[in-house]
Order: sequence, then structure tokens, then C-alpha cells
Amino acid sequence: MSLPAFATLLGRLVFTPGRNAKLALLRQYFALQPDPDRGVGLAALTGELRLRAAKPALVRELVAARTDPLLLGLSLDYVGDTAETIALIWPERGGVNAPAPGLAEVVEAMEATPRAELPGLIAGWLDALDADGRFALIKLVTGGLRVGVSARLAKTALADWAGREVDEIEEVWHGLEAPYRPLFDWLEGRGPRPDPAGAPMFRPLMLAHPLEEPDYDAIGPATHRAEWKWDGIRVQLAATAGGRRIWSRGAEDVSAAFPEIVEAMGFDAVVDGELLVMRDNVVAPFADLQQRLNRKLVTPRMMAQHPVHVRLYDLLIEGEEDLRGLPFDVRRQRLEAWFERTRPARMDLSELISFGSMEQLTEIRAGAREASIEGLMIKRADAPYVPGRVKGLWWKWKRAPLSVDAVLMYAQRGRGRRSSYYSDYTFGLWRPDGEGGEELVPVGKAYSGYTDAELLWLDRWIRNNTVARFGPVREVEKALVMELEFDGAQRSTRHKSGVALRFPRIARVRRDKPAAEADRLATLEAMIVAGPAPD
Repeated sequence: MSLPAFATLLGRLVFTPGRNAKLALLRQYFALQPDPDRGVGLAALTGELRLRAAKPALVRELVAARTDPLLLGLSLDYVGDTAETIALIWPERGGVNAPAPGLAEVVEAMEATPRAELPGLIAGWLDALDADGRFALIKLVTGGLRVGVSARLAKTALADWAGREVDEIEEVWHGLEAPYRPLFDWLEGRGPRPDPAGAPMFRPLMLAHPLEEPDYDAIGPATHRAEWKWDGIRVQLAATAGGRRIWSRGAEDVSAAFPEIVEAMGFDAVVDGELLVMRDNVVAPFADLQQRLNRKLVTPRMMAQHPVHVRLYDLLIEGEEDLRGLPFDVRRQRLEAWFERTRPARMDLSELISFGSMEQLTEIRAGAREASIEGLMIKRADAPYVPGRVKGLWWKWKRAPLSVDAVLMYAQRGRGRRSSYYSDYTFGLWRPDGEGGEELVPVGKAYSGYTDAELLWLDRWIRNNTVARFGPVREVEKALVMELEFDGAQRSTRHKSGVALRFPRIARVRRDKPAAEADRLATLEAMIVAGPAPD
């Protein structure tokens, strides 16, 4: 099947906001497209397709050589998405009648073509395709789909189409490679279930529901267990005879960023825990851990300055025994016994918190912020370890968020279905300007928390109150206040304000509040968690 079928899918996904509608489109694609193209499309949708020679800069250089740079810049500012802009502005050439390539053909040609010949190869494809096909090709070769489909959603659609559970697919996924012929053979009944053969596979994580007041009555010390909710990243450590892997909660292999943890995984087990930066047995702020995230190369200096540690929550697999069907209390006993025997370096056990009543647990939670802890986890004592977010088994009870009233300073177009709207915002707080007055200083960005109706109103307001433009960014009149919620604040040398916010989001638009009455930077500084400043 040629590239246009994939282009049609991407185009429909971009303009289809509903989850169920997206699933229907994906199911249809898997049902109708042949191998190996549908496998390549699946790899692209899940972020697993990586073409070594494909760089966005290469495509930008191609279009820059064929168009007026000023027109290209203005078009990019208007459209918002680079791939869409290039697809629309690419000049068509007469007399080109080459057939559109298939997905597998694109991948094979990209891998086989010498680097010096890649520009000509890609330009030839772009000449042969229409705007939709060009858009799909650029997204495919650069790896930046952004069509509102997560890897989990694509796998869910695949499972729905095949009549399987998505977790069945998740458990064999990382032993497979595109175009996934063994996977499709199994799903269509032509072959056996793919066997990971002792590889350190990812097991879908069990997740928690936010605890709300109506849930309080069901919780008590006889039936539930409590632990601290640490402010790191959730990880799964999988160590087998076939290798060692550190998986993020999104099933991403992050082993390369934490080689000292991989080195400490001298066991045959799968454990669930929280990755933290720790110094002298004290958990550092999340900003310290951010220095280690998404690193392809980790230096000895970085490891020394930001030493990582895993706080263990659960034991899923011990040797060849799968413990996930056992009650939490039993798994906890097995975890404690396993840890006593193995004593892996750079790891410890999450503490179980003793409590006698919900009222007492409420008091314990109240001290979480002072202790620089994110909140509490509450787990039913008899709960098995089940994938996903099953209500009534695990609860997360975060500390109450912090908030400030901040002034909108800048706005930028969003991505995907928000590419037509100014949906990414930079906010500021007031501070003395040294001359007896006050100035706004940026304190953070936010692009979530508002409704679709609020987005439309904000987009109109921004367009009508723009005072300057910097490429895709608009500076606006300093007149609109929004309440920002965030999980914490910390000193930061990277930000002009000297403060970094943790998970900022918009709580509400304060159209009733004058900008002069927004909060001062000193108010935010008073909320800062003590700890070492990030680099």
C-alpha cells in the first residue's frame, strides 16, 4: 500500500478530537492495510520507528532552497507546524509522474541510501506526492507525528481490532521490531504468541486513582496500607539472564541514563519503584533528578553530582515466578524477604506508614509538603497487581497544590489539533525594578487546565491584544491574570526569576482581577522548598 493511505490516516487523526473516534480510525487502518506497511505505520505511531539518517534540518534545507525564505518564515508563523508548512509550500514540478512510495519502501530506501544522496531521494518523493502525502512523508522520516495518538492508544486500537487485551500486547512488545510480522501473525491466528525468551520485558504498571472525599469511608487500617508518594519518576527494573532494563511508566527504556542502577541490578527479578536523586539518605528535589533525565550520555561528574537511587514499592516477578496475582500484603512480605537476601546497591524499601484511622492519616498527609514529599499512596491489602488504573485498589492522595495569580506575558501556537490556536502561555509575577516601580518577570509556562471554550476566548484575546511578535511568539498587553496551580517551587539558576515551578497548569482565568493585583515574586519565593539549587 502506498504512502497516501498513511497520509489519509494522519489527516483524519489530526482533525478527530475524540478518543473513540481515533480508535476506530486506527482499527480500520490495521484491518485494511497489508504487511509490511501497516507494521511500519504502527512503529511510526508508537514512536518506535527511528531512521538513522533522517533529520528535520535536512527537510528544512530542502524547502529553503526552493522557496523565498521570508515567505517560508511567514507561512510557518501562520501555520504553526513545520511539516504542514513545508507540505503546503513545496513547489510542485510539472512532468513528475512517479508512483507514491510505500511505507516499507521509504524505510528501506532511507536506510540504504548514502547520506550524500538523501536530499535528492527525499526531494524526489516530495515532488511526486500531493500536499497530504508530503505531510505524511515528512512526519514519517523525521519521527515527529504529533497527531494526538499516544503509543498506548495505538496499542489499544491494535488490541481492540484483534480481540485481545492491550496488556497482552504490551508484554511481548519490547521483544519485537518493526514491521512486527510475528505480532500480526499471532493476532490474526496464523502463528504463536511471540516469545520474549527470557528478555527483560516491560510489564504494564498498576496505577492509582486520585483519592476524593467520598472515598474516605472505605479506607481503614484493617483493609488498607499507606506509603509515602515520592516526587521522582516511576520505574520498573527488569533483570533476567537475557539482560537488564530500566523502564519508565510509559514503557520507555531509560537504562542508558542511569548506568549505576543497571550495574546494581545483579538479580533475577522485576521490581516496581521510584527513581530519586538522594544525598546522604535525603531525597533531593525533583529538579535535581531532571538533570539526569533524557540523557544519552551520562558523565562521571553528572553521576557524582546527582546520585540516583530507587525506592522499591513492589515485587512483580521473582525468578520465574509471577507474583502479580497475589495480594499486596503477600507481595510486600516477599519483597521484604527478597530485599533482605539480595541487598542491591542504590536501593531501599518504601516505608509502610502506620495509621489508626482516616483522621490520623489526614494529619500525616498534612506534613507532606514540609517534608518535601508529594503525598500518600493508599493500597488495599488484598489487591493483586493489575495493569492500568482499576478504581478501588490503589489511591494517590497528593498534597494540596500551591497557586499564584500571574499575568500572561507571551503566547505561542500549540501542536497537533491546537496548531491553529495560541495555547502555550508564559506567565510573570511582579518584582521591584530598582527604580521605585515594578516589572514583570517570567516564572513559568503552562498549556493545560483550560476548557475548549476558554481556549477559544484566550486565542481571540491574544490576537486582539498583541503588542509585539517574535516569530511564532506573540507578546501581549500585560492585562490578563490567570491562577496557576503547581506542585512545588524551587530555586533555579536557569530562570530569570530564579524560581522553577513543578507541573504548572492553569486553574482558572481571572478576568475579574486587574493585572496590578497579581501576585509578587516574593509570594512565590516564600513557597520554595529548601534544597540545593539545580544547575
